[in-house]
Amino acid sequence: MDKRLIFGLICLFGVCLLSAQDRKNEPDRKKKRVDLLYADEAQADKQSRPDVQVLIGSVRMKHDSMYMFCDSALIYEKINSVEAFGNVRMEQGDTLFIYGDYLYYDGMSQLAMLRENVRMINRNTELTTDSLNYDRLYNLGYYFDGGTLTDEENVLTSEWGEYSPATKLAVFNHEVKLVNPKFVLTSDTLKYSTESKIATILGPSDIVSDKNHIYSERGIYNTVSEQAELLDRSVLTNEGKKLVGDSLFYDRKLGYGEAFDNVQMNDTVNKNMLTGDYCFYNELTGNAIATRRAVAIDYSQGDSLFMHGDTLRLVTYNLNTDSTYREMRVYHKVRAYRTDVQAVCDSLVYNSKDSCMTMYTDPVLWHGAQQLLGEEIKVYMNDSTIDWAHIINQALAVEQKDSVHYNQVTGKEMKAFFINGDMRRVDVNGNVLIVFYPEEKDSTMIGMNYAEGSFLRIFLKDRKMEEAALIGKSNGVLYPMDQIPADKMRLPSFVWFDYIRPLNKYDIFEWRGKKAGETLQKSDRKPLTSPRDMHIKRTKK
Repeated sequence: MDKRLIFGLICLFGVCLLSAQDRKNEPDRKKKRVDLLYADEAQADKQSRPDVQVLIGSVRMKHDSMYMFCDSALIYEKINSVEAFGNVRMEQGDTLFIYGDYLYYDGMSQLAMLRENVRMINRNTELTTDSLNYDRLYNLGYYFDGGTLTDEENVLTSEWGEYSPATKLAVFNHEVKLVNPKFVLTSDTLKYSTESKIATILGPSDIVSDKNHIYSERGIYNTVSEQAELLDRSVLTNEGKKLVGDSLFYDRKLGYGEAFDNVQMNDTVNKNMLTGDYCFYNELTGNAIATRRAVAIDYSQGDSLFMHGDTLRLVTYNLNTDSTYREMRVYHKVRAYRTDVQAVCDSLVYNSKDSCMTMYTDPVLWHGAQQLLGEEIKVYMNDSTIDWAHIINQALAVEQKDSVHYNQVTGKEMKAFFINGDMRRVDVNGNVLIVFYPEEKDSTMIGMNYAEGSFLRIFLKDRKMEEAALIGKSNGVLYPMDQIPADKMRLPSFVWFDYIRPLNKYDIFEWRGKKAGETLQKSDRKPLTSPRDMHIKRTKK
């Protein structure tokens, strides 16, 4: 076949192919054109404005699936754009409606710019503003000069915002405010779903209700279930109580919050604090629990008291009444430290009703050079300062003089009385035994007094025994320092627990058990406390 004929057939085939491709693309070109459907009157000036149609009265236009209505319009055929005036309305399907006083629509980019009295309605969501741009390609409307979004649950306002009818997601920036019948959320940056009613916090935000205040910089808040999951050291404040953690969960309906990692629950009214790696607080009941390196801190007296246990529990009784009181329960392996007093026991209860702290199972209390112990110790407080302590059964008081000599007193029970936080008097009752080293004015020990009796009263000064007096029938002997019998230097129940004593506020986490044979054995006696006071189940460690 002639080469020229072959070349001609190829060219003819190419022309036919291009022609078919043009016909295929023809619907797309028509689809991109803004079509006039109806107008009461149409005008055109082919000489001065040959590419402009002037439409007046009940104007209806269409671009793809979008219908546009207005009182009057200008169609710019060359650039495929529209200006619409008066009672502007855009409709897409049966779910999206946009209203305004003025519209400029670019048919090429499919961008609609509406101004004055603008409303975008998508099912139950309405966005109102004076300046709205709607991008049909991305199905996204955004405003930049203040706007309001309203749905069934909330009203949101901001300086700048965008809303996607397809995803039902809205993003707000600058002076954001979400108003709900039960709370108000203010923020710098917020994402909100009109479908799930979940607000995603993306910047500094405050959620305020009648009962509490939440501060967060990152997290989510479900405005229907009223549950919040908050990160980045968010803060929950309720009537003087502040709960902080690396992450928080809060349920407003059930009234409880949980905090995880580096937790602090601070009561600024009563000046105490719970810390740990997990904390639970119920604002409806006033109950709280802290675990995992949990510490209770009382800072009401300036010199803070630090108390650690495996679990700390706060229980509130008669909440919101004139007879409200609380119990702090700490268990197990309790250790407490303040510069003037330290304590160790298995479990502990503090009752605000009578300001009494009861220490259970091998309790030991230190005050300066004084060590007090017994089967049970009750410490009565006055404005967070020790008023007096009651040591019940197998009571032992020891004061270290030096590495060899110790003042010692044992009895059935002891009562220690404090003035301004200092122990000033101790009364010992029942089967009293005493080892006491009287001193000269220069603190030189002059001998050892060993005595027995039924009642002893000790006076202290500067946290040291100054005087001891047996009252009633007694007997005793004063040994010179160089004639003290070895078997008289230690009472039968003597023990010195310096090795378990908390040394500072960090040492409360280091549990050190008593040496074999030094654990106190309970005597046979009737309980001195009520059944409610014994609510903590104690197990021997």
